[in-house]
Amino acid sequence: MNGSDLSPRQITEITAYVDIEAPPPPAPTALVIFGTNQRQPTDIAASRYHSGLAPLIIITGGINRHNGVVEGQMFRQLLHAAGVPDGSIRVEDQSANTWQNVELSLPFLREALSRGLPLTGVSKWYHRRAVHALRTLLPEADTFYAISWEPLYAGALVTRDNWPKSPDGRRRVIREWQEIPRRIAEGSYRDAAKTDGAWH
Repeated sequence: MNGSDLSPRQITEITAYVDIEAPPPPAPTALVIFGTNQRQPTDIAASRYHSGLAPLIIITGGINRHNGVVEGQMFRQLLHAAGVPDGSIRVEDQSANTWQNVELSLPFLREALSRGLPLTGVSKWYHRRAVHALRTLLPEADTFYAISWEPLYAGALVTRDNWPKSPDGRRRVIREWQEIPRRIAEGSYRDAAKTDGAWH
């Protein structure tokens, strides 16, 4: 299935399934920025930091395979430029994928929990693997939140409305929709559900 043969109902169901959005309440949480070479997550993080809602920002990502940028270091520079002090930033810059984003950040994630800060993942709106990586590798975080953003590919945003018509969006959303149930079934991901405005 490549997305061109989807019915409107299937498109609605797939969009709802992969959509990670579960914004936190208006209280401080630790942000977990999943690796990417796009800057939108740092804009979100800096805004929340300056609003007093993100006292700890955990940034992840090693060398981006498309442009060679070290994502964690790029995020750090962007946050510094936006006025976020280094003491509020934790950097993981060795990971090569979503699973490692979480795995190599576990000390920082546990620091957040020890400080009484709930976790809020920050990732592409359809990147449900981020949710399941957190759920699987950090089971002690039985509730967490997610803030999503729309990525830019080939000069166009991939949104909840246009992804079936975007080659980049269609490929990524369909992959997410197919991979998550497969990995839950094989036992490499723990299941996760969005209820009462949070992931559990």
